[in-house]
Order: sequence, then C-alpha cells, then structure tokens
Amino acid sequence: MNKLRKGLGRGLSSLIGETKKNNSINKVSINDLFKNRYQPRKIFDETKLQELVNSIQERGILQPIVVRNHNNIEGKYEIIAGERRWLAAKKAGLAEVPVVITEADDLKSLEFSIIENVQRDDLNPLEEAQSYQRLIDEFSYDHEKVSKFIGKSRSYITNSLRILTLPQKVLNLIEERKITSGHAKILVGLDNAEFIAEKIFNKKLSVRQAENFVKIFKKKNSLKSRDTNVQSLENSLIEKIGLKVIINNNKRNSGSIKIEYKNLEQLDRIIETLKKNY
Repeated sequence: MNKLRKGLGRGLSSLIGETKKNNSINKVSINDLFKNRYQPRKIFDETKLQELVNSIQERGILQPIVVRNHNNIEGKYEIIAGERRWLAAKKAGLAEVPVVITEADDLKSLEFSIIENVQRDDLNPLEEAQSYQRLIDEFSYDHEKVSKFIGKSRSYITNSLRILTLPQKVLNLIEERKITSGHAKILVGLDNAEFIAEKIFNKKLSVRQAENFVKIFKKKNSLKSRDTNVQSLENSLIEKIGLKVIINNNKRNSGSIKIEYKNLEQLDRIIETLKKNY
C-alpha cells in the first residue's frame, strides 16, 4: 500500500482490483468458507436476510463472494466481502457458492469489510465507530488517514469515534438501532447519558426534540444547583481579573475554580496574579 486509497470514493471493485486475484469465478463448498475475523457487522437484519434467501432460491447468487486463503486451515477460505450472501446461501440450502479468490493481508481484509458495509449503509453507528477504531488500534491509522480512506470528513470520523465513550447501556440502544447516530452525538459527554437515552427511546424523540430536551434539562438543573453566594463570588472575580470564572462548590464546601483564557497573554496574566499574591 504505497499510496493512500480514497476508499469509498473508488469503491469495493477498485480495492479488489489492487490485489492479486484469480480472475475466474470458482465454485467451492459452502462449508469451506469461514466468516471474516474483521467483519464489523455484528447484527444482520433477519427480514432482509430472509428476502435474500428467497432471491437466492429463485435466481441463485448473482455476485460471487470475495475470499482469501485461510491462515490456519489448508483448503479453506476466509470471507472478505459477501458474508450476508454466504449466510443466506446456507439458509437456502446451497451446497456450493461462487467465489473470487484474492490475496489480501489483514489490513486489506478489514478495509474490504468496512467499504462493503459503509457503502451499503449496513452498519449501525456503533459498528461503524468500532471499525474505524480498529484501523487506528491495529493498523496505526490516525483520524486524518481514516477520513481520506473512507471518503468522509475528519470531523465526521472524530464524532463517530466519540460514540465509543458512551455507557454500555447507551451503546446497546445504538447497536439495536433504537436510537440513531444523531441521538448518540447529543449524548456524548453527558453525565446522565443513560437517562436521556431512555427518554429518547421511550418517547420516540426526534434528534431536534432530543436536543431541546437536553437543553431544558440542563437549564433546570443549573437553576436548581447554582448558589447565589457562589454566583456573587464568580462575578466579583470576573470583575477583578476580566476573565470568565466558574466556581464548582459541592455540599461539603470543597470543589474547584475554573478560569478560562483565550490566548497566551491572558494566561500570563493569570500566572502573574498568582505569583504576586502567593
């Protein structure tokens, strides 16, 4: 891989064209195929899978499954692209399936799987984020490289990966497609993400409605928790140093003071003030 590929911009067929492959379509036993270790999809829609089963029973498999030689078992193959076709073929009772055999390393195998699924919008937001994280963790990609390969903006990749920071219960709702990626982005960074996610699902809130709900919830909690004495102290400090100050004071009267600065000059001012007085 001497040059960075454009991924989705060039398509699955282009990626296949960059590998050494047997151009002929081979028929192999369905039992000689194994699922892709790098398959990002965890959930296959049963209704759509059954529709594919019905189609295969009537017309057979129209597009061959792309495979590579299995690393550990001679004479067996690992699926690179077409796992859903393979599952449907098994359900349809086929003994053999058409395949194209290609030489692909682990990175190429993962790239194939991501491209195939993202192109067809088959991945839920969690599976998509996990596949990008795998490129980063296992193959030393950074956000910029993932962005160029997938053909999406860097901010899209970064926001996608932030979903992985959500609590497991929220991730389960995303995986089951009970809430969308738009909902998930709203929940990132919230202390009460699980509570909000349940409200979104139970009340069937749109993304816009969820955003408004979070704003109202934050405002109510802010009004409840803010102490007038603390606010007075904040205002006094703001007037003295000319910078935004936030005091977080808990019930035991311990906490933190946050002073926000926008440039190095303001930071120097804070440091000099502390040095002079302490």
